[in-house]
Amino acid sequence: MAILEDPLRLVIGDKAAKPLGRALDLHTVGDLLRHYPRRYETRGELTDLASLHDGEHVTVQAVIARVGSRPLRNRRGSIFEATVTDGRGDLVLTFFSRGRQDWREKVLIPGLHGLFSGQVSTFRGKRQLAHPEFELLGLDEDTHRAAEYAAEIIPVYPASKEITSWQIAASVRIALDVLDIEDPMPRAIRERHGLCGLADALRGIHRPIDRGDIQRSRQRLKWDEAFLLQTVLAQRRLAATAYSATPRPRVAGGLLDAYDARLPFELTVGQELAGAQISDEIALEHPMHRLLQGEVGSGKTVIAVRAMLQVVDGSGQAVLLAPTEVLAQQHFRSITGQLGPLAQAGELGGAEHATRVALLTGSLGAAARRRALLEAASGEAGIVIGTHALLEEQVQFADLGLVVIDEQHRFGVEQRDALRDKAGDGRPHLLVMTATPIPRTVAMTVFGDLEISTLTELPAGRAPIFTHVVPAAEKPHYLERVWERLREETAQGRQSYVVCPRIGGDVPEGPGDDVSEGDDRGGQDDDRLFAESARPSLAVLDLAGELSKGPLAGLRLTVLHGRLPPDEKDRVMLAFAQGAVDVLVTTTVVEVGVDVPNATAMVIMDADRFGVSQLHQLRGRVGRGRHEGLCLLVTEADPDSKSRQRLDAVAGTLDGFKLSRLDLEQRREGDVLGAAQAGRRSSLKLLTLLKDEELIGRARRDATELVAADPALAGYPALASAIRVLLDQERAEYLEKT
Repeated sequence: MAILEDPLRLVIGDKAAKPLGRALDLHTVGDLLRHYPRRYETRGELTDLASLHDGEHVTVQAVIARVGSRPLRNRRGSIFEATVTDGRGDLVLTFFSRGRQDWREKVLIPGLHGLFSGQVSTFRGKRQLAHPEFELLGLDEDTHRAAEYAAEIIPVYPASKEITSWQIAASVRIALDVLDIEDPMPRAIRERHGLCGLADALRGIHRPIDRGDIQRSRQRLKWDEAFLLQTVLAQRRLAATAYSATPRPRVAGGLLDAYDARLPFELTVGQELAGAQISDEIALEHPMHRLLQGEVGSGKTVIAVRAMLQVVDGSGQAVLLAPTEVLAQQHFRSITGQLGPLAQAGELGGAEHATRVALLTGSLGAAARRRALLEAASGEAGIVIGTHALLEEQVQFADLGLVVIDEQHRFGVEQRDALRDKAGDGRPHLLVMTATPIPRTVAMTVFGDLEISTLTELPAGRAPIFTHVVPAAEKPHYLERVWERLREETAQGRQSYVVCPRIGGDVPEGPGDDVSEGDDRGGQDDDRLFAESARPSLAVLDLAGELSKGPLAGLRLTVLHGRLPPDEKDRVMLAFAQGAVDVLVTTTVVEVGVDVPNATAMVIMDADRFGVSQLHQLRGRVGRGRHEGLCLLVTEADPDSKSRQRLDAVAGTLDGFKLSRLDLEQRREGDVLGAAQAGRRSSLKLLTLLKDEELIGRARRDATELVAADPALAGYPALASAIRVLLDQERAEYLEKT
């Protein structure tokens, strides 16, 4: 008998196991049995051949219509062709051989049904599979095959050129026949929600008796995915309450009061509410764990600064971790500017109870680095801002009371913990921020160990942003008008961004450089969605040269990208912020955190190469002052393509929460959860974060209740074992991003 953790080679044999491991990364019985069918064929129901796309590796059910062979023209050998049909369209199966292929005519007989597997291509206008694998249905005398065929429902698996769907099915059948597992789902929860057993669910999804069997099995297996993850997150939330933290209640007459008095605007109701929640939790004896999310420009940084000052007033230190040097430097300039004399301890003109703000990044010179390290270690710097350099072992703090992480999705849980561990015996309070609005189910799943505060209103005085799609291929003169529009903005004393997906020029580009490079985050989560055009995407260095000599000649134009030396990036951003640059041609390095109120226009080239949320983030760089913002999405995508639909959706609303749902619908679940970025596959196979919102909510409630009663799961050994497997470091795909 076999359990889910058993290596496949011990169950199905080395010969069958090797291609599964090589081609599909399936190594255990559990891996194989969670490689679910992509779809199901019904005996006699033929695949719609018109739905096939070039480059896809497919398995289709079709009828052989005709066969024939002919010799090759210029060399020895022959071509055998079998045309299969769904009754409406045809697909040609092509086989090349150096010899005769008479035997194929005896096997591939017109009128027979079969499964045919291969990569789709087009030759001389005809859709074809070259050298496909195939299995004819109803001819095999094997008892198992005959039984499967008689059952009418044929599972079709995600396969590859190394291994076919029916070969996977054969291995699955062997594994199911020897499967002996203990159900990890507590009986009370199974009965409460009418769920079948795990063994029955695995058999039902791979060898269904009818369509109802498939639905029952999918429902149970979705519950497994949701419940195991929610149990882990419930354990984390409970464990967090066991840690102690130094309470930092608000101090009357301190830096926070002085900062509030300096603010040139009133806080929104949402900022007041979120600030009060955070202030109350920082005053407690156990660590705060809170996620602060909000619309682009909703004022999250002000809330973070107020929390940091409350901790400094309580004799502690606060650290702000940013994902890029550009963002860290932007935060440093912005926060020191807001604080003024409150950040000038020991300086002439500094306030009486002032603190200091230190910046620590990887590009600092030796002297500046030593000074920043000393200010952090001595406690002289109440606020320390930096990048991943903050995680280095030599970085120490006198009394770390609060960790603020900006753009949480760019950091793993290990990095979060590494920074918190610098607090010594206790745990610091934790505030993580994201400018990407998060649908409720993603928040419950990806950030399930955090309490959530949401900002939905923009600060008073913010100007609206108008967004338009510019169809450059259909109407080239529209692009000319784009550059005229930027000249008009410059003539009025305002500034503009031009964003490109790539760096270009002579800069060596790596595998992620189309849309994403260096410390710039990309949006290409699915090539089918984001690369409908074969043309290379436009590049910063190439376009900047064209613009400076052409339509934007005479304007002060400069470039910014993630591979500039750090001091050069800082110099460019400072020059732009001070108004010394009219047009900044840049990559997505400006996507978050950059705040230049005088920048009113943004042109995003090849906008179809970016994701919805990323476009929304980029757009948020304009309209941050009293002047209206303008965002122009330039694209050559076909008017009827998904890319254009995506751009029209962005142009149609400024509601980031609506756009985040659209973004989630168009991404693969694993990408949302971070598995793609981690280079590993996702553990969510069936659960969809939008469609299964109610299920995830119920799983969260059940998991919270169970963990509260039995934190170590001592009464549920099978569940505890399943969670240990989930948390294995080699397989903890999406949990690294929580």
